[in-house]
Amino acid sequence: MSIKYQNILIFSVFLWYNSSVLVVIIILLLYHYYERLICINANCTSSAQPANDSIYIDKVSYAYFKLDTNDYEHIIMIKENGMSIRPLKELQIGDLIARIPIVQGGMGVGVSMAGLASAVANEGGIGVIAAAGIGMLEPDGYTNFLEACKRRLRAEIREARQATSGILGVNIMVALSNFADMVTTSIEEGIDIIFSGAGLPLTLPKFLDGNHKTKLVPIVSSGRAAALISKRWLNNYNYLPDAIVVEGPMAGGHLGFKAEEISNPGYSLEMLVPEVIKEMKPFVDKKQKAIPVIAGGGIYNGEDIYKFIELGADGVQMATRFVTTHECDASIKFKQAYLDSSVDDVLIIKSPVGMPGRALRNEFIDDVLAGKKTPFKCPYHCIVTCDYQNSPYCIAIALMNAQRGNMKHGLAFAGENVHRCEEITSVKELMDSLVKEYQEAAQNA
Repeated sequence: MSIKYQNILIFSVFLWYNSSVLVVIIILLLYHYYERLICINANCTSSAQPANDSIYIDKVSYAYFKLDTNDYEHIIMIKENGMSIRPLKELQIGDLIARIPIVQGGMGVGVSMAGLASAVANEGGIGVIAAAGIGMLEPDGYTNFLEACKRRLRAEIREARQATSGILGVNIMVALSNFADMVTTSIEEGIDIIFSGAGLPLTLPKFLDGNHKTKLVPIVSSGRAAALISKRWLNNYNYLPDAIVVEGPMAGGHLGFKAEEISNPGYSLEMLVPEVIKEMKPFVDKKQKAIPVIAGGGIYNGEDIYKFIELGADGVQMATRFVTTHECDASIKFKQAYLDSSVDDVLIIKSPVGMPGRALRNEFIDDVLAGKKTPFKCPYHCIVTCDYQNSPYCIAIALMNAQRGNMKHGLAFAGENVHRCEEITSVKELMDSLVKEYQEAAQNA
């Protein structure tokens, strides 16, 4: 031990009866000791200095250290002596920084509300409330649909904000007949991000009206769509997307692909991510604005996250995994349907809204496939493209029934990998396991 540390220890003896001062000294000793063991980027004094964005570990195994970098805390798991590992990078969208680059996908009707969104945000991800059909959760949802939707969306955003200081978003389908109401309400409530797909949100920036707090993130299924939206926004509003979500054909719910494209390898997420990055590069270069690309659709574990980040994605969007959490706002019967599913239970349906959708096969879907019609009264023409007069059932009512646990008369959307869900866990446990799996994949690469 150096003379410096010996002097500090000797001096501490005289302060033995002053415990508060002694604690400070011990902390300083520990800090200086571990400072010699762990070094980051250019501050590393070891002869085995790592590349940027790496952490060099010496003489420490299986321990957790909390490091403060740029005023953001990073929890980094140390694995083996002398290893250089790359931490899971943050996802930055404008001035918003998610410690864990995971966006929880919006799931309607009523599956991802304030409970799930706030739980994800509290764990460092981005929690998302689904706006589709949200008014049906209100007592007057069938008689006063438009007002019920605005009222309930405000309530969910406020409830989520009371439960977290993390990043919150709202998913708003372009095809919603009350799209403008949902966007305006979200901006008025100060939501952090609006995610918008199921159509091209070509006019979305006009709703900001000088309010640049809310970030705008289109959801696309091709590089061409990403470029078209960006060009239109730039020309008409001098605004570029704050990020882009590219959603592949393995996602659950309504899909932005033709039926024959869903199983075509040329439309896989692995092909789409580099395509979108390439299409966005001219806009990034022209305006010198970072536009993160977020990959979604079929991402199940940390190994998948690692794969798509290596392909160039800045983050991922996941939905199916979050259904089997305690905090998910769907009923236990809905979650159990996920746990009980097999590979053969997942199928592509033709939705009344005119798009293909991935769902779990059940008695309700079998009846639809057999040509049986479910009598219903349309509460409101909620989806612009819905052929409600000739449809055998109401998609919004079917989704709402499933969310409430009435699976006999309900339809549950789910991603391609739903059969891999084995247990109901907490959002915290899920997020921790995803980060751990990512680190393991990075080390084994």
